[in-house]
Amino acid sequence: MSSRPVVVCGLLGVNVDRGGWERWRPTLDVCRHQDFVVDRFDLLVQDGFEKLASEVEADMHSVSPETEVVRHAISFEDPWDFEEVYARLHDFAAAQAYDPEREDLLVHITTGSHVAQICLYLLTEAHYLPGRLLQTSPPRRGSRGGPGRRVTIDLDLSRYDRLHARFERERVEGQSFLKAGIVTRNDAFNELIERIERVAIRSRDPVLLLGPTGAGKSELARRIHELKRERRQLQGSFVEVNCATLRGENAMSALFGHVRGAFTGAVTERPGLLRKADGGMLFLDEIGELGLDEQAMLLRALEEGTFLPLGADTEASSRFQLIAGTNRDLRTEVREGSFRLDLLARIDMWTFDLPPLTDRPEDIEPNLDFELERVGHRDDRRVSFNREARAAFLDFATGPEALWRGNFRDFGAAVRRMATLAPGGRIGRETVREEVERLQLSWRGGEPEASVDVLLRQVMGEEQLAATDRFDRVQLADVIRVCRRARSLSEAGRLLFAASRRRRRSSNDADRLRKYLMRHDLSFDDVQ
Repeated sequence: MSSRPVVVCGLLGVNVDRGGWERWRPTLDVCRHQDFVVDRFDLLVQDGFEKLASEVEADMHSVSPETEVVRHAISFEDPWDFEEVYARLHDFAAAQAYDPEREDLLVHITTGSHVAQICLYLLTEAHYLPGRLLQTSPPRRGSRGGPGRRVTIDLDLSRYDRLHARFERERVEGQSFLKAGIVTRNDAFNELIERIERVAIRSRDPVLLLGPTGAGKSELARRIHELKRERRQLQGSFVEVNCATLRGENAMSALFGHVRGAFTGAVTERPGLLRKADGGMLFLDEIGELGLDEQAMLLRALEEGTFLPLGADTEASSRFQLIAGTNRDLRTEVREGSFRLDLLARIDMWTFDLPPLTDRPEDIEPNLDFELERVGHRDDRRVSFNREARAAFLDFATGPEALWRGNFRDFGAAVRRMATLAPGGRIGRETVREEVERLQLSWRGGEPEASVDVLLRQVMGEEQLAATDRFDRVQLADVIRVCRRARSLSEAGRLLFAASRRRRRSSNDADRLRKYLMRHDLSFDDVQ
């Protein structure tokens, strides 16, 4: 201990602190250690136990005359009511003037109900009680009446390297698990995955995953389910359905099931996907494609855990965690009347927007290695690039010409094609060149690009083209081509300014592009 005064704060144990010297009494025992002098003991005494407090105080003075005992009255109507006990102890802590710079505060957590002990722990962890925890236990057998054992616990985990390292390792493993083991280099994406991992292990509320097609929503949902299964938070199956494939009666039947004879062709009973997901996870991809009737049934199933299968007289039940995915703006869908506001409010508890591949150019290389390894496992053969070919593909894949419209689906398919065509499992420059040409042609819709003047004439007209310097024409034509391939002004801006935006912490590429087009009396709609 330091040379500063030692102050112990603890509850009088209304049961354990009773009895004579033959019994182990935790509050008294704190003052019996020869190598540990308590200067002041703040004793919290519940109403009705003042006589016991006087007995304990007298015994404390007999074993430790230098200890000043200060009583504090505290009242619990129900010592097992967590909210009440925490509030009373919080009020006590707030009224004290403990100064960690001038005194060492130890919070004794051996006495009191389990609820009180937990509350003292939380108040110390939050620094309402600015000290350390003190835990005592009875002496070992054969100690011949000596004091018991005491342990001081500092809640600053940074001082417990092994424990801190264990928590950090589990945190990193959880994030890596959600990323399928791919070490990503994009700070924003790593922060997103860390937040998703925290939510995944702490909540069973619905999760909404936004993002373009191929951004990895389905794979992430599956990994969240596996993580929760590993933590024993879910026991049931992972059930996935693309809502775009569900239409009419088939949608109701697929999701909620039907009884025999519910409609023409219903010759057998069908349980439905919600019952299949009972105790597990249901992933509804493209949830915006569901009809309004299905949305109403789904909302009731989420809120009450019950629903009515088609043709049934009795309700079925299922408790599942929902993950929904969409590439639509559901708020716009609500305004247009094609999506229910109450359902959106229910599934919008945790919403995460997965970025397109073009927003994560630094993650292209680790994903390339991941795809090569996956191809190797699937085909049972090793596939690799030669050095020049790898550099050429990465240069293209991370550059502004790579649109990756299908995101990871496009990317994975490109790697699989090159691996399939690679002679002897070695991808060379020629294979990369052919794949790059194929991707470019695919993103252009299969049509060859128009010449610079032809393209500009289509957009600007003959008179405005004639007034444009030759110096500006090539650049403007390239900007127009990128805008025509992009789905929005923001996407076009990201593609055009990909190199410079890597050097900036924040940017407004859409505004930058808008101003560039305005210099030529053009808008995004004009060039599209």
